[in-house]
Formats: sequence, structure tokens, C-alpha cells
Amino acid sequence: MALNIADLLEHAVDAVPDRTAIVCGARRVTFYELEQRANRLAHHLAAHGVEPGSHIGVYSRNSIETMEAMIAAYKLRAIAINVNYRYVRGELDYLFGNADLVALVHERRYADMVAEVLPGHPQLKHVVVIDDGSDAGYGRYGGVDYETALASRSPERDFGERSGDDVYVLYTGGTTGYPKGVLWRHEDVWRALGGGINFVTGEYVADEWQLANEGKESGGLVRLPAAPLIHGAAQWAAFGALFTGSTVVFVPQFDPHEIWKAVQDNKVQVLTIVGDAMARPLIDAYREGDYDASSIVAVSSHAALFSQSVKQEFLGLLPNVVITDAIGSSESGFTGIGMVSKDADHSAGPRVNFGKDAILLDEDNRRVEATPGATGRIARRGHVPIGYYKDPEKSKTIFVEIEGTRYVVPGDYARYEEDGTVTLLGRGSQCVNTGGEKVYPEEVEGALKSHPDVFDALVVGVPDERLGQRVGAVIQTRTGRAPDFADLDAHVRTRIAGYKVPRTLWLVEEIGRSPSGKPDYPWAQRYALEHEPALDSTKPAKQA
Repeated sequence: MALNIADLLEHAVDAVPDRTAIVCGARRVTFYELEQRANRLAHHLAAHGVEPGSHIGVYSRNSIETMEAMIAAYKLRAIAINVNYRYVRGELDYLFGNADLVALVHERRYADMVAEVLPGHPQLKHVVVIDDGSDAGYGRYGGVDYETALASRSPERDFGERSGDDVYVLYTGGTTGYPKGVLWRHEDVWRALGGGINFVTGEYVADEWQLANEGKESGGLVRLPAAPLIHGAAQWAAFGALFTGSTVVFVPQFDPHEIWKAVQDNKVQVLTIVGDAMARPLIDAYREGDYDASSIVAVSSHAALFSQSVKQEFLGLLPNVVITDAIGSSESGFTGIGMVSKDADHSAGPRVNFGKDAILLDEDNRRVEATPGATGRIARRGHVPIGYYKDPEKSKTIFVEIEGTRYVVPGDYARYEEDGTVTLLGRGSQCVNTGGEKVYPEEVEGALKSHPDVFDALVVGVPDERLGQRVGAVIQTRTGRAPDFADLDAHVRTRIAGYKVPRTLWLVEEIGRSPSGKPDYPWAQRYALEHEPALDSTKPAKQA
């Protein structure tokens, strides 16, 4: 069995060639058309020196062409490299070099940035440009129009055999230093993120044709991944859907009203987003508009957990929808899932059921017994990455061998509960140590965001002479709301222990997050250091 990304997609093409594969705005392509176009691009890239193992940058917002470019790379046994379109020159320059790009596919709107960076990378010899309606010039560096590149090449599927050992790379991070490339075997990343395992039962998919055949029989689903394809959460929501013969709907960039329009127009059944950062504006937009979302059966968060208050708001608006949280990271893959429906208990914290390969480890890398209240770092074995690209030292810090078994340990903490679930506590590096007590940000953020005046929040440690650190929070209030700090404090104390309650608060117009919706804690730390707080309960109140 190949268990290769390109093979898995080709099985779906063979099973349902005439079914719509991707919709973006007014455009749509069938599985047959998607593959024909990807084949043409692959032949064009091969004619310009791309070969097995070559790295091809994909620098674009969500679109049909973005998926075609990634598929074309995998057909050649080459490697698609995700280029974050939010990068400034220094970050882009670093990525082009670190990732050893030999070719680039980019939207025309980024031509000026490419022109600035490209001269420093002579190994990057060929550029294909996607027309997006902008007018930036790309002739100065020899860019080739995307449709022109496709027009002169063969649509045939006449590529060599591939392997489950072929390499997939996902660049991740960038908020704490330059991004890192995570290396996976195709089979491993498919098992960990792409549907090669039943995420509920933990059973592996039997063979490489199973998903396509099941999709042919069931008719597939219509899915909308709202996160940008520059991140793994969206890539694998899209690939996993395509492998099952499902239709994928894209909105070029996150716009809550455009997403609800796309849901309505395309009868979307599964909406995949990233935590509260996307959920809250979607909820507000749904209330403002008059949208028909009756087709939706599930809303799933990848890469960030929903707060309990957001889950309840979603279920209030869409009572027949199932809400799921899938936890994991670019390094770990799928680690666990939580599910909430209308009649379920909403009172629990951010809890999930672990996947069968996930455990907790203590600080000495020993297995933590699964007893209620026990806390440790999340670790997963089985299908895990090879390591970080060109960074063996960093790889050693996150991939460890325990009793002969290799584990990935990304640094997130969790606690075992009596019902067999685990409560997610957050990244250990962001843990606040206040007087010897550990406070995990996600738990406190969930309590803050359950208050009706709070739209979003990030929790950070603030230097404190007596305690070492005290708990602080940067808060974005709802539009037109001014929180009563005493009421907010009382509210939070009903949900978490007193030592976890923020004692210093900053109010901001917008919380800093990455394009995928992940929290930007370094931004929050900088903001707290550089601005006067709106409330500091450690100091006497100022006299009017």
C-alpha cells in the first residue's frame, strides 16, 4: 500500500470523478478537473527542474489553486512548503532559505514582497504566479502566469510509483522565533491527521482505498475549513475531506459574514474552525445576519479549544449541531477529541477523551498513572514525525524515547479526571507560578470568557515581589460593553480557585492572535509590560 497523499487523492478521483471537489466563491471544480489541473502543474514544474525531494513554496490564501499546487508537489514526490502570507520581509527571507525552496507558487498580490526577497536565494529558480485580480508586476523576476503554465502541459496521470515514506513538511510557529519545519512520513501524517484512523474509536483505516470507497457509497459531506491553508488545521481538514470524496468549500480569508454566506449557498454540513478566536465573531455575525445554517450537522475546532461559554452559545443558536474539540499540534498530530451536543453536560472544563496512543508524563519522562487529579505533560506514540527540518538539537527536546518507544512531547499539560477524560491545562511554557502554585492559562481564560462582557482573553504571568508571579489577563470586551471589575472577579471566583483569579487586568480593542487563531502569548506579555493596567488589585485604588 502506498499510503501517500497523492495516491489517496487519486483513489477519490477514480471513485467519484464527477463529484464537486472544491468550491471557492463562484468557481468550482470536480475531482476529475482538480486532478487534471494538478497534473498539468506537476508536469510544468517537472519541466523546470522540480524532482523528487524538491521543496516548492506555496504562498497564497485559501483557493482552488492553493490545493492544486500542493497536490502537484506530492504527485512528483516533491514537498509543498506552506508560506505564511502574514510574514514580513525578514521572516520570508528566513523561510525561503531555511526551507531550501527551488520553486514558488504565489498569489500576484505578494509579488512586491517576492521581488524584494528573491535575489538572496539563487537556488529558487522558478516562480508561478496565481492571478488574483491585483496588478503587482512579476515579470521583473521571470514569474510565469499560472493558467499559462497549465495550458501547455499534459493532464495525464503518468507519474512514477510513490511511497508512504515520502516526506511531508509543515512549517509551524513564528511567534517565539523563526518558524520550524516539522517532517512527517506521508503514512504517519495520514494516520495522525488525515483520516487514516477513526478519531473516536482509535481504530486504523484498513487500506488505502477504504475512505474513497466509503465516500462513494455515502455521497460524502460538504465541509468548510475556515482557517488558512498555511496552517495544518486547515490543510488536513481539506485533505481528509477530499480523501473521502467530500466537497470542500473555501473562503479566501476569514470573514465571518462571508463564511455564513458560503454555508448557506453551498449547504455546508461540517464547519471546521480554530477555537473561540473564530467562533465568537462567527456567532456575532450569525446574530447580525439572516443566514440559513440548517444544513450544518457539526462544528469542530482544531488546534485550539472552545471555551464552555462558546459551546453553549453555538448550541443555543444551532441546537441540533454536534460541537467537537480535536486537540493536537503540527508536531503531535491528533491526540484527543471532546464532543458536546444539545443534551450533554456543558459544565465540564476544556476536556477531551485521549486517543489510544496518548499518555501523560512527569518532568522526568515517566508515565503518570491515570488516577483522578494526576497532572502531567501530554505525550503521544505511534505515528509521530521524523523531527524538525535541519534542527536535530530542537528535535531532541520534543521527541523522546521511553522504554524503547518513541514519543512526541510538545509541552502541553493536562489532568486526569474521574470520568476517564482529561482536562487541558495549557502549554507549560506559559504556566504561571504564583507563590508555588501552578496556574495554567487556558483554564483561567475559559472562566473569563464565560462572563457576558468578555469577548476574548489571554492570561499571562506578571512579576510580583512577594509571589514571584501573579496572574494577569489581557481582555477584549464585547463591543459597547464596559466590564464591572468587581462583578467579573466575583463571576470568575465561582469557576476557579481564588489563587487563579487574575489580579491585574488590561483592556484592549483586539487580542493578538496568529492567522490561524492561536493565542500570541509573547504579544500579551509585551503589552502587559508596556501599558498601564486598567485594574491592579495589588495597589490601592486611585482617589478620584
